Amino acid sequence: MKFVPAALLTVLIALGGIFAHPAGVYAQESDPAAPAGEPAADEAGKLSMELNKLETQGNACRTYLVFKNETGSSFKTLKLDLVVFGADGIVSKRLAVEAAPLAADKTSLKVFDIGDVTCDKVGQLLLNDVTACADENGEIDECIAKLDLKSRGDVEFTK
Repeated sequence: MKFVPAALLTVLIALGGIFAHPAGVYAQESDPAAPAGEPAADEAGKLSMELNKLETQGNACRTYLVFKNETGSSFKTLKLDLVVFGADGIVSKRLAVEAAPLAADKTSLKVFDIGDVTCDKVGQLLLNDVTACADENGEIDECIAKLDLKSRGDVEFTK
């Protein structure tokens, strides 16, 4: 068995910690309150959904959702339970949409039609629930809480 001098061992352990946890080094630079080895809260990977555009197509409303996946994981399934409210605040439609696949660290556009509703009649889009959510590692619990929603137009997008 070979013995390593204590001073050299201390240096190797310190260097190993830096290379093993680079996120901790960056977190300290951008957020001094973040514990070492953990990313700053604003740097944590998230999945954002933007209601980008609504476009009337005949008697349907074509809906454009932009997904920005900064989680580092590819989503294999992301089933959304959406509720459409009319401009009067009354529920006009409920639908299920499969938004996956969503590649890791990529922005994607998903387009779907809301049948029998013209866009001028849509007042709000509600993400009521996420009925299935999984990445390459398996099911993800509490997926709805991890989604960040926003709307680019006049129609509110909430959860």
